[in-house]
Amino acid sequence: MQNVLFIIDELELKYFEFNDLVTNHWLIKELLERGFKVCVSTKNRLMIENACGMAIYFDSFAKNGDIFYEKTEKKGEINDFDVVFFRPDPPVDVNYINACYVFDFVDKTKTLVINDPCAVRNFNEKLHLNYFPQYAPENIVTSSKAEIKEFVNSYQNAIIKPLNRCFGSGVYFLHAGDPNINSIISNLTEDGKTAVMVQRYLEKAVHGDKRVLIFNDFVFDECVRKLPGKDDFKFNTHNDNFFEKAELTPKEKEMAQDVASKLSKMGLYMAGLDVIDEKIIEINVTSPCYFIREINNLNKTNFQNTLMAQITNFINTKTAKLYAKTNS
Repeated sequence: MQNVLFIIDELELKYFEFNDLVTNHWLIKELLERGFKVCVSTKNRLMIENACGMAIYFDSFAKNGDIFYEKTEKKGEINDFDVVFFRPDPPVDVNYINACYVFDFVDKTKTLVINDPCAVRNFNEKLHLNYFPQYAPENIVTSSKAEIKEFVNSYQNAIIKPLNRCFGSGVYFLHAGDPNINSIISNLTEDGKTAVMVQRYLEKAVHGDKRVLIFNDFVFDECVRKLPGKDDFKFNTHNDNFFEKAELTPKEKEMAQDVASKLSKMGLYMAGLDVIDEKIIEINVTSPCYFIREINNLNKTNFQNTLMAQITNFINTKTAKLYAKTNS
């Protein structure tokens, strides 16, 4: 039996049971049902003691088709676990970065970490889209109001977004000549002190964006389209009314495969690409949502089985190699 530790969001721990909107809920449930021992922790429960990465954690268990956790805290070395899923939600603030630092004191030759927190802290989900400029809309990253306004004037319509948030927080539509543009830019850049990303607006965004799912170097055919919220230009409401069944085009599959192969080499195995009109607008690597419930409902399938086949095969292969190295 392999020991697995999940680092999840504090809010997810609070609402741990009956929460099948959340990808971690499905992952934990499926691993438990496959015979893995699964424990859960949060980033504020990570610590360093005697120069070792440690965690205060809880045992989890499955019962009557749902998951629960024992309320008694335990403490141990992170290296006591065979596998760690590092999946707290943004914002990627100082507390998030400090949680990543704990894994500098974890021996990665003994424990498989998905996604590697060192890689996560070095990869910004917006900014590092520019590792793949051939697949991205035109964009700039800057704190300069003049540069942003020049960019908006060039393309007439643009999207401005902070670099460290999620779920559409702080994302605005900019239009050349909008009387609010100066206030929006000043607010998001904190009067020119904080860099933001500004992307050319893609007209087909009115039809939503596809979430393309990656694990290791594998791209899943299953995907969903996230629809703009009511009276909004972006997806902002996680309920069934704002999802549609979607299929990948050959070009989307090809570019996702290219991105997947590069990310996996960085230790970023779990990723979700947001795609509009065959352009990638964001690469989610912190705690990417796989929209398992939505895919199942829209496709009348059990996507968790397809996903877990990839994950368990990867875990078994990787941990066998780590064990062989440790004991050679």
